[in-house]
Amino acid sequence: MATGISPAVRFVDMTGTALSALLAGDRPAAEAELGFALGDEFLSDRAKWLWQYRLDQLAGDPSAFGWLVKLAVVDDVVVGYAGFHGPPDANGMVEIGYTVDPPYRRRGHARSILTALLEHAAAEPAVRTVRATISPTNQASLATIAGFGFVENGEQWDEEDGLELIFERPSRVTTVSS
Repeated sequence: MATGISPAVRFVDMTGTALSALLAGDRPAAEAELGFALGDEFLSDRAKWLWQYRLDQLAGDPSAFGWLVKLAVVDDVVVGYAGFHGPPDANGMVEIGYTVDPPYRRRGHARSILTALLEHAAAEPAVRTVRATISPTNQASLATIAGFGFVENGEQWDEEDGLELIFERPSRVTTVSS
């Protein structure tokens, strides 16, 4: 049940060793590497696809490490994972991604994770735009980004996820006081 209060989240980098262990279905090895218990979502087919994708990214560009997947931790419990699809592109754009493990959904964790990702992007001078791509049928994610200044500006077809709506916002949102 949502309470209206977003819990504080901190990010812990996933290591290549942990990603490889999860890809192999070896949760105990990944947990030993990371020092946290991991939920079933970390062994889902979708997650395994992501782990392989991120490992391939790291093999091609080790400097992308700090931008990619991180554990989302609240009160020393892993509630999901999040990160960027890579470092900022030539235009200063980063795309966010996050997943909340099913047992922890509807507790404000997605909004807390989104807030932390946006804060991280805003703190990086090279980032000018933050993008989120969401299936038009994913009402939970559409509701999560509402109120964060994202503007829909198109759609795309993703080979893995199908039709996605594209939302963007400036990385640093300024307010004008009167």
